[in-house]
Amino acid sequence: MKRIPYLSIQAISVFLGFTFWGSGMAKLFYEHQFFGWIGPVWLIEELEPYGLGLYGKFIALSQITIGYMLVTIRYKLLGSIMMLPLIGNILMVTISLQWKGTPFVLGFLLLLDLILLWQYRDFFRPLIDEGKSRFDIKPRKIRTRNGHLVWLAGLALQFFAIQVSYWNWPAACGVVLMGLLLSGLSFKVDRMHSILDQK
Repeated sequence: MKRIPYLSIQAISVFLGFTFWGSGMAKLFYEHQFFGWIGPVWLIEELEPYGLGLYGKFIALSQITIGYMLVTIRYKLLGSIMMLPLIGNILMVTISLQWKGTPFVLGFLLLLDLILLWQYRDFFRPLIDEGKSRFDIKPRKIRTRNGHLVWLAGLALQFFAIQVSYWNWPAACGVVLMGLLLSGLSFKVDRMHSILDQK
């Protein structure tokens, strides 16, 4: 199977990321006022009668973190690996609560995640061999510590935006956008450091 074109992989990553990031944000935003196409936004409320409200919040926070890794495309590999147990957990909840249709949607999202993982298959052979592998790992762009820190600041703003949403919804959306822009700048920080290192 040939590698899927680069832009298609980026599009899959953004779509998957937006799906789960948006879903998690919608669960935690004040009165669930956040954009997202997959639900239910009231999962936490649905699980509270069973004493699983905290578990619902954990799912939402996981969706935000993992989805953000993918929507910002910086950590596609790590995010797509972490997506497997996330989808598994959500699938078990939906089956346990007998929600019809949701498992099929999750199956489609799982397929997209597997497509992402397939593009990084060269990384998995050393894990299987538990050490250095005779198979080459395709080189990727260098990431820097400062770039990681800038990205983390953007993620932190997402969680801050949830708190702001209880005070002012437009301001919360502004904080979300600031975080996304900041995380996008992490690639520029990487490039600047690469240029400085070459001098």
